[in-house]
Amino acid sequence: MSLCATPRILISAVSSGSGKTTITSGLLRCLARRGMKLEAYKCGPDYIDPMFHKRVLDTPCRNLDLFFSTEDEVRTLFGQSSQNAELAVLEGVMGFFDGLGGTTTQASAYHLARTTHTPVILIADGRGTSLTLASVIKGVQEFREQTHIAGVIVNRCSKSAYSLISRAVESECDIPVLGYVPVEHDAVLESRHLGLITADEVTDLQARIDKMADLLDDSVDVDGLIAIARDAEPFEYEPFEIEPIVQNAPVIAVANDNAFCFYYEESLERLRQLGATIVGFSPLHDEKLPEDADALYFGGGYPELYAKELSANEAMLASVRHACGTGMPIFAECGGFLYLKEHLTDLEGIEWPLAGILPGGAHYTGKLSRFGYIELAAQQAGFAAQIGETFRAHEFHYYDSDENGTAFHARKPLSKRNWDCCYSDNHLFAGFPHLYLPAAPRFAENFVRAASAFKEAKG
Repeated sequence: MSLCATPRILISAVSSGSGKTTITSGLLRCLARRGMKLEAYKCGPDYIDPMFHKRVLDTPCRNLDLFFSTEDEVRTLFGQSSQNAELAVLEGVMGFFDGLGGTTTQASAYHLARTTHTPVILIADGRGTSLTLASVIKGVQEFREQTHIAGVIVNRCSKSAYSLISRAVESECDIPVLGYVPVEHDAVLESRHLGLITADEVTDLQARIDKMADLLDDSVDVDGLIAIARDAEPFEYEPFEIEPIVQNAPVIAVANDNAFCFYYEESLERLRQLGATIVGFSPLHDEKLPEDADALYFGGGYPELYAKELSANEAMLASVRHACGTGMPIFAECGGFLYLKEHLTDLEGIEWPLAGILPGGAHYTGKLSRFGYIELAAQQAGFAAQIGETFRAHEFHYYDSDENGTAFHARKPLSKRNWDCCYSDNHLFAGFPHLYLPAAPRFAENFVRAASAFKEAKG
């Protein structure tokens, strides 16, 4: 066993939209300015928030997800990846207790704090309240045992209002209030239907993060936050390593641009650990696939925002069709699944032809079509899984397709809702579900083996 003693804090809030990502990004910049070596983490199934963390630190942000991973696995992932950090900052998901099914604390920020013994800094919205805010914080403190809440930051609050709120909270809740963040539009991160717009789309991102860091330096006790992080209780974890399963280093070409950018760092890392080489390419800008590609991975993203450009890149579409025709293994999830369709209708209602590898098209529904954690069971055999094999995944999309496939059956945990989905055969797996490959180890191994076999077959 190894011991994790990394100083750490978890930034959480009562609800979504409380400014967790903006404040977390600003705090990371504050700490980086002090020359600290940092690691950043996101609780739950999220692609967009980690992009902001990565842009601040220029290093990957990892997801810690207690639906996809056991408590022991999360402790190991955190322990191994943070062992050289001077401080780790974890960002929560939704409200502090919001977990699996919306009715449990499983996979919530609270669950993660308890699993990793991490002190929690609660972001509280200070608009239009004073003493009542103390009652809200008091309720969060007492709702469950061992919340690990160690401090409060009041967001969207003026200096004069803060003096009232801080006294009320500290008196009623016996917890330090570490500062406030005033309303500053130049530091706010914009949103769209899946949440925040991605980091690469914010042209003045660094200026916005710098502005938030300046605000925090001025009105938040950053030294107090560091002291709380250094008081985090150590925990034990079991180190583990993944051994390569192939020796010929097959190349998995990963679509990576503004249209396709939703990838878990741990998923890409697992493919590398199993023996694959990862190279990137752009369906938006490149004319053909990488010459040495042995498999293709199309992740999620926003292809609907770039449907015209994707459709206009006929050379790339032809290259993808050719690769599919040769039997090259293809893994496509959510946005990648839409790219393989015959056509995609953009947000203005214009239909654009795409790869045509899968039948039908997709359109904007104006609401979340299916979202949240799911369990997938294979109904058809393919490289992804054999009939009856299961693995966990999640969906989150405002688009839907008139043909979603029937190779797998999806079921929501703690719910009666279920549906058929995905296409699967000996060289293709495609559908709306997003996979976290450490939680689908057989799938990851099968994908790498399929890429390796393809490389051998082509000589």
